[in-house]
Amino acid sequence: MKNLQIQIEVSTELYCKNPDSSELGRKIISTSIEMINEMGFESFTFKKLGIAINSPESSIYRYFKNKQTLLIYLTSWYWTWTEYRLVLATTNVKSPAERLNKCIEIITQPVEVDDDISYVNEVLLSEIIFSESLKAYHTKNVEEKNKIGSFKSYKSVVQRVSDIVMEINPLFEYPHMLISTVIEGAHQQKYFAEHLPALTDKIKDKNAITTFYKELINQTLNIK
Repeated sequence: MKNLQIQIEVSTELYCKNPDSSELGRKIISTSIEMINEMGFESFTFKKLGIAINSPESSIYRYFKNKQTLLIYLTSWYWTWTEYRLVLATTNVKSPAERLNKCIEIITQPVEVDDDISYVNEVLLSEIIFSESLKAYHTKNVEEKNKIGSFKSYKSVVQRVSDIVMEINPLFEYPHMLISTVIEGAHQQKYFAEHLPALTDKIKDKNAITTFYKELINQTLNIK
């Protein structure tokens, strides 16, 4: 799949002009990822972004209404890309238990840069998802944002993995709760390991978080 450039489709409700349609738009995305990761979402502004990309602040507003919408776009892009990876990893894998394990690996392990998408640094974007994505939907207007599909891609990832859970155990009552807990928990554990190690079990094994959640799911679903 290397050198085959792919295009991640994000809901048209999340932008005024598709940033993937122009060099400036792609520069807005790549630079905003770098800046938000470096300075944090609160300190990030379109004015600072405009200076960084040597473009008027007004040009950024042609793509996004505000920085909150930009964050939702980045979050949606990440989960759409994640679902793409889930599909690639599980296609032609017959065993649902094996498919579930592959999914858990993808949603809990550190990501690597995908050379198929040249202008997005997925490693930096994943750091933003770990530390800032709650700000995309922990807002007073979350219901309004949800109605226009702002979180569709995240819900689609949870649904896809939950469907596999139901293949394994059709009587299990909490598939969505289980998978969303794994995703958010893995993000928190990674953040704790880096910044608040007393809140986690910091093991030298870089796959400790993945191992923990695999064991948790296997025990919960009685997978032998």
